[in-house]
Amino acid sequence: MSAMGAKSGRELERGAAADLWRHTLSHINSVFGRLVYLSSLRNSNSGRYEHHGLALMFGDDDAHETLYESHQRAFREWIGYGLEHQKVDLDLYLSELGVDKKPLIETWLRLAPYRNFVPANVRTAERQLYLTDLETLLDLLRSAHGVSSPDRDA
Repeated sequence: MSAMGAKSGRELERGAAADLWRHTLSHINSVFGRLVYLSSLRNSNSGRYEHHGLALMFGDDDAHETLYESHQRAFREWIGYGLEHQKVDLDLYLSELGVDKKPLIETWLRLAPYRNFVPANVRTAERQLYLTDLETLLDLLRSAHGVSSPDRDA
C-alpha cells in the first residue's frame, strides 16, 4: 500500500472523533449528558465501546478507541468544573430529559446509576472526586425537590 493510500492511526482517529463530535456529541448540550451517553456505549460484559455507525466507517478498534478517549475527555471536563458549574450542567442535563425530577432523583439515590458513568480506567482520586461532587449535588437536588432520604434497607 502506498504512503498516500494509507491513513495513519492518528488521521483515522481524528476522522472518527470529528465524525462523532459532528454527528452526535455536539447535539448533547451538557457535558454530563455526554458522559451519560458515552458510558452507555460501553459494553458491560467486555468493557469495549461499541457504536455501529462509527464501526462501519472506521472499524471496530478505531470506534472503540475514539469512544474511549471521548469518554475520558468528557469525564475530565466534568470533574474539572467547580461544584457550581457542575450544578448548572447537571440541571441542564436533567431539564433536557423531560421527566419529573422527583422520581428520577429518588431512583438515583436508591440505585446510584451515576456510578456507571465513570470511565473504567480513571484514577481512584478522580473517581472519588466525581462521586463526592455528584452525591453533594444529588443531596442539594433531594432537598430542593422534597425527596426523602432513601431507605437503604428497602
